[in-house]
Amino acid sequence: MFNTSLKTLLFSIFLTVTATAGQATNLLRDPDIEHGLQALANPILRAAGLNSSEVKIFVVHDMSLNAFVIDHNHIFIHAGLILRLKSAEQLQSVIAHEAAHIANGHIARRIANIKRAEIASIFGVLIAAAAAAAGDSEVSLGLILGASSSAGRVLLAHTRIEESSADQSALRYLTQAKINTTAMSEVFQIFSGQTALSEVRQDPYTRSHPLNRDRIRAINAYSSKGKKSPEDKTQAYWFTRIQAKLSGFLRAPKWTLTHAKSSSEIDLLRQAIANHRSGSGNLAKQKIDKLIAVRPNDPYYQELNGQILLESRKYAAAVDAYGAAARLAPSNALILGGHGRALLAINTKHSNKKALKILQKAHGLDNRDARILRDIGTAYARSGQQGQAILAIAERYALLGNIKNAVLQAKRAKAILPRGSTAWQRAQDILDSVKEP
Repeated sequence: MFNTSLKTLLFSIFLTVTATAGQATNLLRDPDIEHGLQALANPILRAAGLNSSEVKIFVVHDMSLNAFVIDHNHIFIHAGLILRLKSAEQLQSVIAHEAAHIANGHIARRIANIKRAEIASIFGVLIAAAAAAAGDSEVSLGLILGASSSAGRVLLAHTRIEESSADQSALRYLTQAKINTTAMSEVFQIFSGQTALSEVRQDPYTRSHPLNRDRIRAINAYSSKGKKSPEDKTQAYWFTRIQAKLSGFLRAPKWTLTHAKSSSEIDLLRQAIANHRSGSGNLAKQKIDKLIAVRPNDPYYQELNGQILLESRKYAAAVDAYGAAARLAPSNALILGGHGRALLAINTKHSNKKALKILQKAHGLDNRDARILRDIGTAYARSGQQGQAILAIAERYALLGNIKNAVLQAKRAKAILPRGSTAWQRAQDILDSVKEP
């Protein structure tokens, strides 16, 4: 039996899988964006009967249009789709549809199909790692996300029956959450005409979520019977903030500064990011200071301030900014990770010791972030704990899907760590999990 930490670690391999040969699919981890997505998702998840503290929404660093689920605890949405949508309600309709696949048991049925087909023999050692991590084949579906074979794509795709079922459930969730159901039809209009394109030109969403006129007619018929709900200003705010953060970091700074000229909060956010990325550090600091003045108790603006200062090599100021963010959000792993990173940048005996303590807490809260593992390895090395440092390297390689180097470093860690210790067992678990069945 594997401990919870390793189970989550090995599952995280599948969050940065290879989508096609030579092309990595990575997650965009940002505390502000993830908080906003969770705020939009929570009323939907509650309506679906799902635990909102267990189902997390992650952004995939990909500008194509897609959203998908691969297990019962994560919904993935491509950055490109979020930037293409026009309202919080449209994004919530996407979340509702994916939540319906979880609530309706579609993932469980697909896993059962994988068992019957003995797909493990096709995908080899990585499927073995997933099965070992989960104690069964529940997690193994995650690896199919990265499979370039046609079998993998087929197993990721939903049937038309599942899609229709998810549509109807999603519409009920939206109604219960007082979110306009017309938003789902608006999203589908984005993909209209895709089925006429060749597969290589279609957005991934169309390939995995078969769309037809009957589905759109059914959604429109349902929506026509409902009452129009007023826009939720809080949800609209978080949607625009999510888009602003993504756009600021993913689009060229010149484009952002051309399109964000007002003095509104959201445009100030976009300007701060664009100014920072274009090397105008003083301008970026002016904008972020204005944002903090508007929302002094917002940990995410403090975190962005810390990031800008750290990347500008103003390490002491970055520590202060991240410290302020951590005091406002003491259980946010990504913020704590940034705080530890800034302390490591100062690189004194005292700051390194403090960094290790903070990074250990961050890793305990969220072991899906490769940056935290990189930094905790550095902190362990500076404290003279070489075995723990090498183990962190091994776990980071595992997180990134680099099995060869994960195994190599796990063997090195085992040779140094006290035999039978918790850390030694974690290294052994990595080795055990990648043995072929």
